[in-house]
Amino acid sequence: MVALILNTARQLALKIASYGVMHLVVAIAVAFAITRDVRLALAIGMVEPIFQTFAYAIHDRVWHLIEKRRLHSGLEEAAEAFTSRIGVMSPDEQSRAHGRSPFDHSGHSHALPRSFKQIALKTLTYGVMHFMVAVSVAYALTDDIRAALAIGLIEPLVQTVFFTFHDRIWTRVESKRA
Repeated sequence: MVALILNTARQLALKIASYGVMHLVVAIAVAFAITRDVRLALAIGMVEPIFQTFAYAIHDRVWHLIEKRRLHSGLEEAAEAFTSRIGVMSPDEQSRAHGRSPFDHSGHSHALPRSFKQIALKTLTYGVMHFMVAVSVAYALTDDIRAALAIGLIEPLVQTVFFTFHDRIWTRVESKRA
């Protein structure tokens, strides 16, 4: 049990760290492209990802809670039980997917978004959150609303594209682990 908790914590730390590095590189590049000032780009690129990384960690945990709540609604489990009863999903497949007992979590994880609608909604909420943080930080550092809005509009769009790739990679890592 302790090994499982430590492994999960390590996996989460790696996910957040990889997001932070990705965000840092993109933030500096976009800030420099807009301001053409190396010092300002480095300041924005160093400060903004720190705030975004904390916001990302909260965003990611909220989405895992949403998925877990959906699991606990019983609807998905009832549908799987029904498909098992009518022979669409065999008892062996049901056992493989969910583990051998209620305490065995070696099967797949329900806490991962599986539909395009869920992935799109998660990405959209990430983009809105990112925009708000980016504009706030850029304005605080530049005291220029036009530059802050430009950074706030362009940088999150670029980050959202990179976030989608980052999230898909980690979804694969987490599903292989599960």
